[in-house]
Amino acid sequence: MQIKTAFDVAMTVGFAVILTLSGAQRARADEPRGEAEVTDADAFSASECSDHTLRGDYAFAIDGTILTAPSPLLLRGVAMTHFDGHGNLSQVDFVTLNGVAGGPDWRPATGTYEINPDCTGKAQIIPAGAPPLNLRLVVGDRGRQLWTVVIGNATGSTGTRVR
Repeated sequence: MQIKTAFDVAMTVGFAVILTLSGAQRARADEPRGEAEVTDADAFSASECSDHTLRGDYAFAIDGTILTAPSPLLLRGVAMTHFDGHGNLSQVDFVTLNGVAGGPDWRPATGTYEINPDCTGKAQIIPAGAPPLNLRLVVGDRGRQLWTVVIGNATGSTGTRVR
């Protein structure tokens, strides 16, 4: 029974971790890269973020360790998350625990997010058949990158806008 419970927790955590995107880590949350030009002038402000900062599809890499008895579980996964620019999200993820697939195929989820003017924020992801995951996040590179951690677990993710 304890192994099944740990597996369920790990699967739930894996889904949340997928919310993050891959990309280089940076010290400042909304630092522009080089001389990149943002074409949608109303979408991003040089100094502030909002829910509208995140819109489009983001690819995430998920990594972490689920600390459970009798031994920890190594979590790895990927996710594709769509942010609508108005605080709603949908995603699919696929995770492994100690190298074993967490499910037979991609797992769908829906959720909400909220971005603060300082480019920090929070999200809640509700995976199909699992408890909600609560995340804290940081938006970088004018909304092109995202870093997340799952509250209550040693997992996180990084993501990059892909379209």
